Amino acid sequence: MNAAPIIDFESIFQHAPIGMCVSQNRTIHACNNHLASMFGYKAEELIGVSFLILYPTPDEFERMGVRITPIMNSKGHYSDERIMKRANQELFWCHVSGRGLHKEDPHASGIWTFEDLSSKRPVSAELTPREREIAALLVDGKTSKLIARQINLSPRTVEMHRAKLMRKFNASTSSELVHKLLRITA
Repeated sequence: MNAAPIIDFESIFQHAPIGMCVSQNRTIHACNNHLASMFGYKAEELIGVSFLILYPTPDEFERMGVRITPIMNSKGHYSDERIMKRANQELFWCHVSGRGLHKEDPHASGIWTFEDLSSKRPVSAELTPREREIAALLVDGKTSKLIARQINLSPRTVEMHRAKLMRKFNASTSSELVHKLLRITA
C-alpha cells in the first residue's frame, strides 16, 4: 500500500504566490519571501519587526489596530484594501486579510495575507493619512454615516474629506470617485 506523500507546510508557506506572515502582537514573527519582496525587504529584515514599518504613517498603524479589533472580536477575521508603504517609501494599494488565532485577543497571534494591487490600482493623487483611510472605506462600499461611526468622526467631517477626495480626483459624483479610486473608467 502506498503511503500518502508528506506535506511540507514550510515549503508551501515559503512558495505561496501571495504575501503571507504570522504575527504576534502586531509584530512579524514569520513571513514568506513573496511578502518581503512585495514590500522591498529581505524576509530576515522583517522578522521581529512591527507592522508599523509597512504603514505610511504611525497614526495609520495605530488607527488600523483600533479599527480591526472589534471586527476581529466579532467575526474572527478581517479583510480590507488599504494603502501600504514599501521600503523605498512608495505607497501602493494592498488587499490584506487576516485571522486571529486567539479569539479573546485578536492581536496576540494571527495569520495574514497581502496582495499587491498596484498593477490594477496605482496610487495617483497625494492623499493625507485620513483621506487614505476614508478612501479605503469608500472603496469598501461604506456610506459616510457608516464611515463616521466606524472611525469615530462626525458624518460632516467624513463628508468634508469625501469632498476633498472628489476635488483631488476630479470626480463629480461619489460613484465616479469610487470608480477613480478603483481606477475604473467611469
